[in-house]
Amino acid sequence: MKKFFFLLALAAINATALAQHGAKIEFMNKDNTVDFGTVSKETDSGLRTFEFKNTGDAPLIITDVKSTCGCTVPSKPTEPIMPGKTGKIDVKYNMNPGPIRKTITVESNATNYDQGRIALKIKGEVIVKKEENLLEKKKTSPMFQ
Repeated sequence: MKKFFFLLALAAINATALAQHGAKIEFMNKDNTVDFGTVSKETDSGLRTFEFKNTGDAPLIITDVKSTCGCTVPSKPTEPIMPGKTGKIDVKYNMNPGPIRKTITVESNATNYDQGRIALKIKGEVIVKKEENLLEKKKTSPMFQ
């Protein structure tokens, strides 16, 4: 019986030693993705926010945030995010017409991601709003049929 309790205590010590300690980042967005949907350049600023929480037991430090191209500009928190607190990463897309498929790479001290690197994604489509010419005849007008 003593061996059983000894093995049980040893297993508990090992489980505690192997548990990941440190900062952990958890994003609120499903699949770490923000979907713009279908938007118009004239009506949308292109600014979106990724919110996250430090679910670890150490301060979370975002060391760098990079975009795959110059059309997407991310901004990172300047101060460490304390355990249990939330933070945000703002991403500004320049709203060029066409599909949006961009990746933002976050580098941090988070222990729940390999080397603290997390990929964030934005997707959607920017359309050009059609301008209506008031001087052009409307074909649907009963007066011109």
